[in-house]
Amino acid sequence: MNIEGASVLITGAAGALGTAFSLDLASRGAEIMACDVRLDALGGLRELASGKALKLETCQADVTEEKDVEKLFQVFMERFGRLDAVINNAGVAEDGLLVKYKGDLLEKFPLPRWRRGLEINLTGVFLCGREAAYHMIRQGKGGAIINISSISRYGNFIQSNYSATKAAVVALTVVWAKELCRYGIRSVALAPGYIDSPLTGKIPDDVRGRINQQIPLARMGRLDEVTHALRFAIENDYFNGRVIELDGGLRI
Repeated sequence: MNIEGASVLITGAAGALGTAFSLDLASRGAEIMACDVRLDALGGLRELASGKALKLETCQADVTEEKDVEKLFQVFMERFGRLDAVINNAGVAEDGLLVKYKGDLLEKFPLPRWRRGLEINLTGVFLCGREAAYHMIRQGKGGAIINISSISRYGNFIQSNYSATKAAVVALTVVWAKELCRYGIRSVALAPGYIDSPLTGKIPDDVRGRINQQIPLARMGRLDEVTHALRFAIENDYFNGRVIELDGGLRI
């Protein structure tokens, strides 16, 4: 698939990765609709795009709500006429120990936080993937569904919720690759490790140093390295049902 001229929908587009994806693909001639639940953050993304003389559309939607997702894809098809790729990037990290002592009280990880992570990280991917497949099959021209997982899918300390949902995202990716290939639709995933971003920038220097020591390349990844992998996933029509892991060798 050629990026230039491709019509691409990106969820979670106002976050660090989503912003990088949106601006990079727009700079290469893709037609972008950037979706996020945070309307104010979408305004910031539009300003960034305008400052770089880039054109992109934005749309507010909650990926956990079926009606929102259906409307989002309807609006996308009305504006662009076809859907070439969807990037399921919306996600949240609901971190915390399964059980922990707080003073003398033994606390349990709250069920509402578990459900929130499940809804955004997994149900959101399911709804957007399902809707993307529906429209791609109807248009009869194939396409690509690209899911954003994480190196945490192998299991990470204090991340029962995030690890479980990101592992499930990979399982969905493989299932969809098998089911949708007959329609010319590819399903793939990216699994970043520690990436330099405003979020990881909040990590204390001593903790950051210990993290870097665990990574064979001795540094966190850059956003442009993740966007490079995304371009490969879009452009390589033989890449299907697989995961690109961008962890600097952390899982060796």
